Amino acid sequence: MIKIIADIAIVMVSFVAMEAVAWFAHKYLMHGSLWGLHRDHHKKDEYGFFEHNDFFFLIFATPGIACLALGNYTEAGFLLYIGLGITLYGFCYFLVHDIFIHQRIKIFRNSNNWYLRGIRRAHKMHHKHLEKEDGECFGMLWVPIKYFKEAKANTK
Repeated sequence: MIKIIADIAIVMVSFVAMEAVAWFAHKYLMHGSLWGLHRDHHKKDEYGFFEHNDFFFLIFATPGIACLALGNYTEAGFLLYIGLGITLYGFCYFLVHDIFIHQRIKIFRNSNNWYLRGIRRAHKMHHKHLEKEDGECFGMLWVPIKYFKEAKANTK
């Protein structure tokens, strides 16, 4: 039973850590030296449905896949649970960022949930900056509290 709890804790910690990794990568890499891959995400309709920015999926998925494989096929079983946390975060990122926020697949269009509205508003503020400088709101699941408060106050 303790092992199951520990494994679940590793998945949860890995998931939460990925928000910090994603924030750091977004702020300092995507809006820094890797801006060339991220630029088209801020300037729409240059390349159609797929963007150069979509390559970040492969960049972020690689450590998750490696951890899943190493954890499954070696004695380092804890890596499997780290890989699960990374993979679950990637799935949530896809649902929240690509489907809910950017509507790349036209489902989950409307929500009156204050948390989801806060995330959507913060991301909109991030995208008001079309260049790599002067950006704001680099997180996905946790953004500045003012956007949650604003959304909660405006929720019907």
